[in-house]
Amino acid sequence: MNLDNILIFNDVSFYSSTNTTILENLSFSLNAGDFVAIVGPNGAGKTTLFKLILGMLKPNKGTITFPLFDKSKSIGYVPQVKTLDKNFPATVLELVCSGITNSWNFFINKSMKQQALEVLESIDAKNLALKPLAKLSGGELQRVYLARAIIRKPRLLLLDEPSTGIDFVCENEIEKIILELNNVHNTTIMMITHDISSAYHHSNKVLLLNKSIIAYNTPKESLTDNNIMLAYSNHNHSHNIKVGLKL
Repeated sequence: MNLDNILIFNDVSFYSSTNTTILENLSFSLNAGDFVAIVGPNGAGKTTLFKLILGMLKPNKGTITFPLFDKSKSIGYVPQVKTLDKNFPATVLELVCSGITNSWNFFINKSMKQQALEVLESIDAKNLALKPLAKLSGGELQRVYLARAIIRKPRLLLLDEPSTGIDFVCENEIEKIILELNNVHNTTIMMITHDISSAYHHSNKVLLLNKSIIAYNTPKESLTDNNIMLAYSNHNHSHNIKVGLKL
């Protein structure tokens, strides 16, 4: 084991209740400070992978270990913006404070409020503090959930398609925040994305996934035309896929 490993998957498989293979024989490790982009087609098992890391699901086979920290206290998670309920009757400040205790707080004390305002300010969203969730745009909501995820300064941050459902300007702003967390604060990032170009240019590793691992290496080694064809081709027939990235 590498002394910098913060997450280790050892031969992990997960099956549905009908015994359908969702993920099979996953073995990989994550180092402190990594930025791993997870790329693969719909149905590849990407979100299930996150649920296994979070403990929301248990593997049918294999082990998942966290050698350097307690996962209950050191993992932040930002789900897809399209799955978030904007109509929940709460303000931004209340939502962000819930990230401190992992529960809704009927009373927000001075310390919690200060923490929430500081993290909102760090991502240029302090002006949203008293705004109801229902009044937020998609980009604002994504930013607020990011604040909730990082308020406890997690060692590992899981991002499920953070750019989906938001406009181009907001996408660039979210991207800058994520890169700063990784580069300046050394937060380890795992990000599910459909943007292969972003995965190539911003991550230091790419996990190319389709139920099993197609490749797990540097972006240049993982995102070859052949690997992408293996990941995205229908097993019943082949596609001649050319990535055409501007390197």
